[in-house]
Amino acid sequence: MSLPSYESNTLLNQYLLFHYGSQEEVLPYSFGPREALEFPARCVSELVCEHLPSGRARALDVGCAVGRASFELARYFDEVVGVDFSVAFIEAAQELASKGLLDYARAHEGKVTLRSVAAVPEGIDRARVQFETGDAMDLREDLGQFDLVMACNLICRLPEPMRFLSRLSSLVKPGGVLVITTPFTWLEQYTPPEYWLGGQAEGGDSFNGLCEALEGDFSLLQEKDMPMLIKETARKYQWTAVQASVWQRQG
Repeated sequence: MSLPSYESNTLLNQYLLFHYGSQEEVLPYSFGPREALEFPARCVSELVCEHLPSGRARALDVGCAVGRASFELARYFDEVVGVDFSVAFIEAAQELASKGLLDYARAHEGKVTLRSVAAVPEGIDRARVQFETGDAMDLREDLGQFDLVMACNLICRLPEPMRFLSRLSSLVKPGGVLVITTPFTWLEQYTPPEYWLGGQAEGGDSFNGLCEALEGDFSLLQEKDMPMLIKETARKYQWTAVQASVWQRQG
């Protein structure tokens, strides 16, 4: 199956703004959903910080994109590994880890772009974070185990999400924490319908499908809805209600 590309400069710059843009850059109006800003950072502050595991040696951010949440995890964990399928995203995250800054051009109107600078927030030890390309459905075997694994808005972009979900019990240490966010926007261009966790018939609920996939190995600690805002151009946005859940590894 041919998957949509995450390698374009347009999408890379959009995600840099999504992860690192200031409120003035993303939402310069006197109105609008400000509570939906800085979603990657809020995944850590609203989900991870509420359920920090007793061990904080290692954290894994699968589907890390351009890395903001990975850097935020470095406030609490000694080592953070960020993995994404996109080479362009990982190269940008690696440059941010190396230099702390990255210039980019964000879309404004038509062919007009505005220059911006993505910056890792102060107070974060960038040396704690490493980034690598990888397939969430086929993560390298020697990754080891982690005190925390996070996967934000990933599972409904995988051709076979169960291949990732079935690996989680070996990635999360017993007693460790798993954080998953997803809008459950099942689209055939990403995931064949036979691999959807729900959304096939009336009454089919994707979160129930996620619970069934994790039951036995994980217990649910928290479930909540979170707003998310992505700016496409000066006056066009994606606003999404994301379902977030926090789990603890049994055993």
